[in-house]
Amino acid sequence: MEKLPELTFFTELDADKLSELFSNRFVIDDLRALNAGVSLGLLDLSPERAEVVKKLNRFKIPTIAWLLLPKEQGYWFNLENVSFAIARYEAFKDWSKQNRLEWVGVGLDIEPNFSEAEAFQEKDLRVIKPALKRLFNKQEYLDSAMAYRGLVDRIHQDGWRAEGYYMMTLQDDRKAKSTAIQRLMGLVDLPVDRSVLMLYSSFTRPYGHKLLQAYLNETDSVGIGVTGGGVELEGISTIPFMTWEEFSLDLRLAWQAGKPIHVFSLEGCVEQGFLERLTTFDWSAPVIEQNLTFIKLGRGVLQATAWLLERPLVGLLGLGGLVSGVVLSRKRAQHKRRKSN
Repeated sequence: MEKLPELTFFTELDADKLSELFSNRFVIDDLRALNAGVSLGLLDLSPERAEVVKKLNRFKIPTIAWLLLPKEQGYWFNLENVSFAIARYEAFKDWSKQNRLEWVGVGLDIEPNFSEAEAFQEKDLRVIKPALKRLFNKQEYLDSAMAYRGLVDRIHQDGWRAEGYYMMTLQDDRKAKSTAIQRLMGLVDLPVDRSVLMLYSSFTRPYGHKLLQAYLNETDSVGIGVTGGGVELEGISTIPFMTWEEFSLDLRLAWQAGKPIHVFSLEGCVEQGFLERLTTFDWSAPVIEQNLTFIKLGRGVLQATAWLLERPLVGLLGLGGLVSGVVLSRKRAQHKRRKSN
């Protein structure tokens, strides 16, 4: 019998729809059959959401508190809303204690500010100004990173593990020993117990499967999606959700690399009938290795750019050397022409 991967399903629903999702006993049964956990998006700290957590606790389904903010505060955590993030964590702790909720971990979703993400999708060039401001303000990054590390320390002291949900480009920043990409996008790398790269191939068709294959060995857990659901974002919500064939390929790529898997989203899997199919899924079916030369080249360029942005003086010195070389070469050529005349 095949060993099942460690599966965690994201769910990001308002309280009413969340209650409806887990009123379906088959959802609970399938999660238990898969030994799967749930990363529950905390859009609110309501009594209705608490009741859902209690149900998951009763059925021994490992549940992670995926912390989120109101959209006007950025929704996801980023460099500029760390004070809101810390306040949200403290409110979550009080709510959990009052309702006697049990969690196996806390999820920190590090993505650009919600309003900036929407503006970027709408090709609004006004996003360039705050991005450049962050790029050239390294101290702001260091201060926010320190505050977020303090938040991770609090999570550990309270007895929970911390998960970080990241965009794939953060890994290229890491490899370049840089924070330039993070500063541009408002991201921050944290010392979490498990790093999850969101390698959602439905967002990057037709290169999605290749991108996943290129990054999957560099992440603690592989984020796969999108099967459905999610916050409404201009330009993103119209992208078609994954088909079963696309989903199956990504699942097998991650499993055969020996990685835990985070699936976005549970509600999408239920709506498309994917969840029940996973209970009899053939994980070991062969997959075709793809040519990643183009992807590796693109990542190399991105990492080189990040390296130079992190070390602008080196870039300036290199540019100066190049200009000096060109000037010297022209002078020598002119000197040779004079001598020949």
